[in-house]
Amino acid sequence: MTIEQERVKMANWKKWGPYVSDRQWGTVREDYSANGDAWSYTTHDMARSKAYRWGEEGIAGICDDEQLLCFALSLWNKKDSILKERYFGLTNTEGNHGEDVKELYYYLDNTPTHSYMKMLYKYPQTPFPYSQLLEENRRRTRQEPEFEIIDTDIFDDNRYFDIVVEYAKQCPQHILIRISIHNRGSEEGVIHVLPTIWFRNTWAWGYDAYKPQLSSGDGKIIEAFHQALGQYYLQGDGFPESLFCDNETNTVRLYGYGGNRGYFKDGINDYLIRGTASINPAKRGTKAAFNYDLAIPAGEHIVVRLSLSQNPNYMFETFDNIFTQRKKEADAFYQEVLKSERSSDIINIKRQALSGLLWNKQFYYYDVHQWSLLHNNEN
Repeated sequence: MTIEQERVKMANWKKWGPYVSDRQWGTVREDYSANGDAWSYTTHDMARSKAYRWGEEGIAGICDDEQLLCFALSLWNKKDSILKERYFGLTNTEGNHGEDVKELYYYLDNTPTHSYMKMLYKYPQTPFPYSQLLEENRRRTRQEPEFEIIDTDIFDDNRYFDIVVEYAKQCPQHILIRISIHNRGSEEGVIHVLPTIWFRNTWAWGYDAYKPQLSSGDGKIIEAFHQALGQYYLQGDGFPESLFCDNETNTVRLYGYGGNRGYFKDGINDYLIRGTASINPAKRGTKAAFNYDLAIPAGEHIVVRLSLSQNPNYMFETFDNIFTQRKKEADAFYQEVLKSERSSDIINIKRQALSGLLWNKQFYYYDVHQWSLLHNNEN
């Protein structure tokens, strides 16, 4: 058996994985409306400001198997009116062919224990065409084709970044993260790369008042402590700025009420986009990000390296070697699984298809104890 096949037998190797949803906004599980209209109750525009109860979302996101602590990628090209923290899509009534994500991203590789994972996201260097995608699809009839992001001029002249996100587990509780940002354009491109870590909000619903904590003494390491997970550390290679807010709903922005004071879920967004005092200067909270402000020459790329582990002193010396080793192990695994295939094209297609299925594993919170109590009370 291959090394990866042996790992499949070990439950601890699946403790961390890509269990964060691609798109949680607008789902029925976050719908508390009187009429059951999930899409209107939580929209894409609301998503950056609203704390979710049942599950989280993010670009290339990972979390533990109880989705207590999450990690995903956020981006800003200094042109968009909001951070790119989540995929944009149409709701059921906005598109001429129903709901649909309007982004370009590809799941390229994954293993059953998520010891190695790779995906690609294409991020425009010009403003993301939110309004154009919405208005053109609304205008079209069902007899016309959908208007896709590739139909806009957003990728003309290669004015985009290829964002390649890779994960490699050094051990079950130590995840290495490599983000490669390629400027495909003919001019220098500027971009904020924001590896983001946060706790799912489990404390605001009346079941458990325990509130975990993210903090940073010197700004170089983000410390994450949860009573169920223990201590973790997110380290970023280099000297990125660390930004902190809280995974709490901004009721003033969404509902026009409050008097609530604090640093809300959209705090990092508002700080970067509008320059507001919406991040915590004390560097603590329940949502945080490293801010890499990069200028990438035409045709060049920059690599951002991170470590999420229980070791506060990881030095990155073995970083690339671990990626090389896990990639070899993934190759050996798929060579064994697909050994009956002779065509290299078919092997690649099947491997990427299987990787896509593995990337789309999701955390699904179903509290049997709470359901039983509710059911018994109703009876």
